[in-house]
Amino acid sequence: MAQSNHDFIERKVGWLIVFTLMTVSVGGLVEIVPLFYQKSTTTPVEGLKPYDPVRLVGRDIYIREGCYNCHSQMIRPFRAETERYGHYSVAGEYVYDHPFQWGSKRTGPDLHRVGGRYSDQWHRIHLINPRDVVPESNMPAFPWLDRPAKIDDIEAKMTALRKVGVPYSDEEIAGARKALEGKTELDTLVAYLQGLGTALQAGKQVAAAPAVAPAAASEKQ
Repeated sequence: MAQSNHDFIERKVGWLIVFTLMTVSVGGLVEIVPLFYQKSTTTPVEGLKPYDPVRLVGRDIYIREGCYNCHSQMIRPFRAETERYGHYSVAGEYVYDHPFQWGSKRTGPDLHRVGGRYSDQWHRIHLINPRDVVPESNMPAFPWLDRPAKIDDIEAKMTALRKVGVPYSDEEIAGARKALEGKTELDTLVAYLQGLGTALQAGKQVAAAPAVAPAAASEKQ
């Protein structure tokens, strides 16, 4: 009986599609829905702050220029990955990313821990013409980024993000345009890159501070 039912499903393409979709849907619900209520995936890591206006515009440029097509932002918990890029990525680092930039291809290196690894000037040169700092690079040049950043819609962007849970205050939104005055697209993209992956280390330093403070106080005495 079971065999005949199996044959029926395989021979009837319509029913095969229906049952396949049902199986995938149930499996997806079981795997995905609990993540919406799991603390480790919904709570920001210590030290994580929402993108300021400059970095937020830089992130939009990163997306606009398709950087995610060649660079992932997801370090897997494997030795080969952590030795090259740094601490593996954790879910709490992406709470304010809408959408996240995990990526699925690495023509270029992962960028999740690139913040602070190079100077601002290095990034500027690299973005304008990558081969000036990495002769063998196949990354395209982005010379047009050295132009004024668009700022007339920044308040609307931050307001929209607040509606999906990013805790921007009224004061931060009101002062966003001023923070972007005189900034180029290159400035904002460099600022975005320099902040990538730095929250986890900042959180560790904050967490360690109370333990260090008493010892330091006793030494002074």
